[in-house]
Amino acid sequence: GLVLGVYSSEKDGGAAQFTSAGDAFDRLVSGKLRTLLSLCGPPLKKGKTRIFHGLHQDFPSVVVVGLGKKNAGVNEQENWNEGKENIRTAVAVGCRQIQDLEIPCVEVDPCGDAQAAAEGAVLGLHEYNELKQKKKPVVTPQLHGSAESEAWQKGVTYAEGQNLARYLMEAPANYITPIKFAEHIEQKLRSFSNVKVHIRPESWITTQEMGAFLSVAKGSAEPPIFLEIHYLGGANTDDSPLVFVGKGVTFDSGGISLKPSSGMDAMRADMGGAATVCSAIVTAAALNLPLNIIGLAPLCENMPSGKANKPGDVVRAKNGKTIQVDNTDAEGRLLLADALCYAHNFNARAIVNAATLTGAMDVALGSAATGVFTNSSWLWTHLYEASILTGDRVWRMPLFEHYTKQVTDCPLADVSNIGKYSRAGGACTAAAFLKEFVTASHWAHLDIAGVMSNKDEVPYLRKGMAGRPTRTLVEFAVRLSQDSHN
Repeated sequence: GLVLGVYSSEKDGGAAQFTSAGDAFDRLVSGKLRTLLSLCGPPLKKGKTRIFHGLHQDFPSVVVVGLGKKNAGVNEQENWNEGKENIRTAVAVGCRQIQDLEIPCVEVDPCGDAQAAAEGAVLGLHEYNELKQKKKPVVTPQLHGSAESEAWQKGVTYAEGQNLARYLMEAPANYITPIKFAEHIEQKLRSFSNVKVHIRPESWITTQEMGAFLSVAKGSAEPPIFLEIHYLGGANTDDSPLVFVGKGVTFDSGGISLKPSSGMDAMRADMGGAATVCSAIVTAAALNLPLNIIGLAPLCENMPSGKANKPGDVVRAKNGKTIQVDNTDAEGRLLLADALCYAHNFNARAIVNAATLTGAMDVALGSAATGVFTNSSWLWTHLYEASILTGDRVWRMPLFEHYTKQVTDCPLADVSNIGKYSRAGGACTAAAFLKEFVTASHWAHLDIAGVMSNKDEVPYLRKGMAGRPTRTLVEFAVRLSQDSHN
C-alpha cells in the first residue's frame, strides 16, 4: 500500500495540492491520480481519505489523505506545531486504512516532515492485543523514497518509545507486577553497553529507610521493587545527570480508602509515570544521546489488607519527615517522597518526576495537556518548547505557598498526604506535598493523570492507554543534551 498526502487549496474549491511524493506518483501514473481526485467530489478535508485501487502494479492500493493547509506552522493559540500534528494524524488514518485492507506493508509519503510522518504511522498502528487469539494484521510502515531516511528513523524511535509505555500501561496488573515491570525494562536495555540497571529488592529499600514507600507496599502480597537505571551517554560519566523519577503503582485499589469498583481496572496504568520515564530512557539510549540520565521508579501495588496503611497512620520518609496518611488512596506521593529524597544523591542538573497523581489534574485540564509544577523557569521553558514540537502539550500550574500551608498544617505529623480542604486544588496540594521533599533548584513535577488514556482526543492514538508524554520527555532530553554541548 501507499499513503500520500494532499494539502487543502488556499482558495475554496481550488485544485488540491500534492506533496512532492504525490506529484511524483501522479506523473508515474500519467496524471490519473489528480484526475480521479477531482472526479471524486470536493477537495479532501484535513484527516479525510480516499482510496484508489489498481493505479500502479507496485501499489495495488493508494490512500490519499488530507493534510490541511500547506503553510501550517506553530499555532500560538494551540501551543503546538499544527503542521506536524496534521501530518501525524493524516498518516495514522492512512496507515489504518491499509491495515483494514489487510495489506502487510505500507510506504508512507514523508509529507515534508519525515519524523512526524513516522510518528503518525508507528503510533497510529499500535494496538495492545497480546492476549487475544484474533489479532489485527501486522502492518510494517516504511518511508516512501529515501530522501529523509534519518528523520524517518528518528520518528520511528520516538514512537516506539511511546508505544513501549503504552504496552506497559495497558497490560493487566497480573502480567505487569513490580518485578515483571523491572525485568521488562532491563531486557529492553540489555543491548546497550553504557546502561546499568539495578533492580533493588525490599531489603535494600528498608536499608534506605524509605518508610513512606514501604508503608504503601506492605498492603500487597507482591513485594516492592526500586528500579534504578543509569544511562551514561555523556562525554564524561561524572557530568551531572538528568534524573527522571516515575510513580510505579502497578495496581491501585486505593488501599483501605478503597476506590469505587467502576473503572478500577484502569488503575493497572497507575504506573504510567514509571512507564513514561523508563521508556524515555530506553529511547534516549536508542538515540545515543550525549547526556547522562538516571531513572528511578519505586514499584509496588496499593492493596487493602490486614497489613495495609490505615487512615490516620503516621509514617516516616527517607528525609526524616513524618507523614500523616489521611487518605490511603493518596499513595503515589508517598512513593515519590522517598524516591525524590534519593534522587538528591546524584548532584542532578535537573530532577523531573512524572506521575498519574491526582484525579484533580484530570478535572483541571482533561486530556489536553500534562500539568507541570516547577520551581525553575529554565526547566519549564525547555519542557514547554519540547512539547510544542511533539504536540504532546504541557501547561504550567502554580506551586504557591498558599497550597504548602494546606499540607503542613497537620495535627499529628510534619505533613499530611492530603490538603486540609480535601478537594480544593487537589493537584496543587499534591505538588506542594512533593515540594516538601525537594531541595534541588531545578525540579519539575508532571501530573499525567489527565493524559493517561485516550478515547478519541488524539486522533493518531487508538483508544486505550496513551503513553503520554514520553515523546515530550525524550525531546526535552534531546534539548538538554544540545544545551550541554553549547
